[in-house]
Amino acid sequence: MKVAELLDLRRKNWQELEQLCDQLQKRRRKTLGAARLSRFAALYRAACADLALADAHQLPPNTVQYLHRLVGRAHNQLYRARNFKFSTWGKVLLEDAPQRIFNDRCVQIAFCVFWGVFITSAILAYSQTMWPNYAEDILTSGVIEQLETSFANPIDGRDTEASVTMAAFYIQHNTGIGLKCFAGGLLVIPGVLVTLFNAAFLGASFGYMARPEVTEGHNFFHFVTAHGPFELTAIVLSAGSGLRLGMGWLVPGRLSRIASLRKTARDAMPLMGAAMCMFFFAALIEGFISPSGLPYWLKATVAVLSCGLLTFYFVVLGFPRGRVGQALRRRVTRDSADGSDGETGPFA
Repeated sequence: MKVAELLDLRRKNWQELEQLCDQLQKRRRKTLGAARLSRFAALYRAACADLALADAHQLPPNTVQYLHRLVGRAHNQLYRARNFKFSTWGKVLLEDAPQRIFNDRCVQIAFCVFWGVFITSAILAYSQTMWPNYAEDILTSGVIEQLETSFANPIDGRDTEASVTMAAFYIQHNTGIGLKCFAGGLLVIPGVLVTLFNAAFLGASFGYMARPEVTEGHNFFHFVTAHGPFELTAIVLSAGSGLRLGMGWLVPGRLSRIASLRKTARDAMPLMGAAMCMFFFAALIEGFISPSGLPYWLKATVAVLSCGLLTFYFVVLGFPRGRVGQALRRRVTRDSADGSDGETGPFA
């Protein structure tokens, strides 16, 4: 049978594929049913083969052009992007993300490392006997002078336009810090170094400004108290997500390194999504509440409420419950052993 005759016999399949494309364009995929979607995929593969055949045998341009359009249209329907659904992302951020965070060893390690270094650095910077020049060594004299100058005047508020501008700046700046921790984690060591530097630098800043003789410290804590919980927690999450990414590449288990990296990146996305939300909330608080003339007790109340929300998110929403919790625990245990499914490697 000649190629032209063979393709002519397949026109019914092309027409059927066109009809399915119309239906997919007008209706959601779920309304077509599994059988129709399977048929659509088979017709799409057959049309791709027909196009290759028509191209190779130099059939009439009209036929080739028609098949090009049909294959392109079917491809767009098969691989089109999903519509944004608040319900889906709500489930990811309020159910999947906290349970992943609660059970993620990399996040636990990042939490211990960050806060361990932060507290140690703050103590060393506060004390003038344990390591007399620690604050100057970590912060440098220029940064210390800048801190004292920035918080020399009482926090008495600023105009709305400036607050909006600064909130936008804080979103960009703080998110940039988180992305550095996340991206640096791909090579493990750079990510750890970035996390250690941020923890030591921030801890030294808090410790130095808490010294009794540093009068600017009162204004400093008047500014940082309200937004501190969200911002510092987001940095820890970013560092944990980056470490998860790096371990997926370094210890792929039974998967190839590329496959492990792809899967780990998908698993880390809910964690980074939660971190980005926290950076956003921290920026709003830092832009509007922190620089305001509100009394300190009110800003401290915002910090306490923020800590309560974070505890609820990580512990209450994150604690495995019922069958879901049992399945998640079994999955973590299994993945820790073989690294083949779910989180990979020994840090699962």
